[in-house]
Amino acid sequence: MKEQVAVERLTGLFAFARAGSLGSYTAAARSLGVSPSAVSKSVQRLEQRLGLSLFTRTTRSLTLTAEGRELHEHAVKLLRDAEAIEQIATAVRAEPSGTLRIATSLPIGLHLIAPSLPAFRTRHPKVIVDIRLDDHYVDIVEQGIDVAVRLGELADSRLLSRRLAPLRLCAFAAPSYLAARGTPSHPDEIEAHDTVNLRVQSTGRLFRWPFRVGDREIEIVPSSGVIVDASEAVIATTVAGGGIGIIAAFIAEAYVARGELVPVLADYAIERHGITALWPESRRGNPAVRAFIDHIQNAARRIAGLR
Repeated sequence: MKEQVAVERLTGLFAFARAGSLGSYTAAARSLGVSPSAVSKSVQRLEQRLGLSLFTRTTRSLTLTAEGRELHEHAVKLLRDAEAIEQIATAVRAEPSGTLRIATSLPIGLHLIAPSLPAFRTRHPKVIVDIRLDDHYVDIVEQGIDVAVRLGELADSRLLSRRLAPLRLCAFAAPSYLAARGTPSHPDEIEAHDTVNLRVQSTGRLFRWPFRVGDREIEIVPSSGVIVDASEAVIATTVAGGGIGIIAAFIAEAYVARGELVPVLADYAIERHGITALWPESRRGNPAVRAFIDHIQNAARRIAGLR
């Protein structure tokens, strides 16, 4: 009976730690791989044992009480220590296995990671891949993520990182458009063409098209006839013959391979904002994490060489 009580206390503390970090039982349940009702019941049993109210609950929110805030940091540390023990035990096994939780943006997930997964799972069939696609920043430590793949060099003292490949930005157009309107030979000729541009959601500003001319980097904002706020819409419009668009090489690769897009002004293309993998210190020895990072780095480097 004492062992059962001890296990229930740990379960309650883990549920409390994750719910307090994520702000809802549903999100905590998704992170822990259990049902929301299981998280709720575990927290309620913990509150009964402690004689404290840990959360203020409404129909729409879950907020830590003063007592809950005081205990939450200790519960989070306990959860991290438990995850570290699990990761060390996993590392003892030579073969990658278990569930690998990956967080990334929608474009990276769709165009870089997802196409590479069949080959990854052929090599590592015991690994179950669970991808979370979200263009917003997520705290991978708090949410129990094993690996995040993001753009840019993102500093976080709690995380390890590896730059996978440079991000190559190039202009592309459909063969049908170029057959009808001709192909520009210099960035100065872009204004004479139909273009599709991106409005950056976070700032509301139009994307500035970068080119390398000699030893200089220039940026232009073309007078575009089509402006969208998602990279997928830039691709769809460009593939349909709507004009020239700036697209990351890892996104355009499959369309180029199928003959739906052609690089334009490739000699002036620029590399910036590397594609980076990040993972918690507690996942350092996880075989599945190491295998995935090696695999996705090979895929990213291959695509970065697209011309």
